[in-house]
Amino acid sequence: MKNIVPLKRHQAIVSFSKDHHFGLLLVWKIRQGLQKAVGTERISNYVLFFFKEDLAKHFKEEEQLLFSKLPADDMLRREAESDHQAIYQLVAAIGQKKENASFLNQLADELEKHIRFEERELFNHLQNNISEKELERVAGRMSNNSKEIEEKWTDAFWNKLIKQKITDA
Repeated sequence: MKNIVPLKRHQAIVSFSKDHHFGLLLVWKIRQGLQKAVGTERISNYVLFFFKEDLAKHFKEEEQLLFSKLPADDMLRREAESDHQAIYQLVAAIGQKKENASFLNQLADELEKHIRFEERELFNHLQNNISEKELERVAGRMSNNSKEIEEKWTDAFWNKLIKQKITDA
């Protein structure tokens, strides 16, 4: 069996990885809500709230502080920026049609794929292609305070128990 060496993140990128935990948690919450037949409007309202309070800021910071340090024609930079645009479009579509479960599923899939791409490929690429000096400038960036954001939201639809219909025999 191969020895798998854990990835060593540069301190400048650690806060972005921490944010990704909450992005993956959003994916899980969307899927839980859909699986438990929670109204799509409730899920959509949370997605819009979380995107405005957290994810949009995270994307902007990635683009300004990290992606911009790579050449404009860098393939991984272009893929990441394209992913961000696709996610922005899905969130806009969810805002227009809150009852559309298909958009929610697409967002969950796209966001998970994007986060995995950044963690597995892009961040290593950034660490290898951005100077130590540039990375040090980013190192002071604080992770989004997602726990504080969560406290503002009261409808924890993802915790809803599935009610099973019991019939008499």
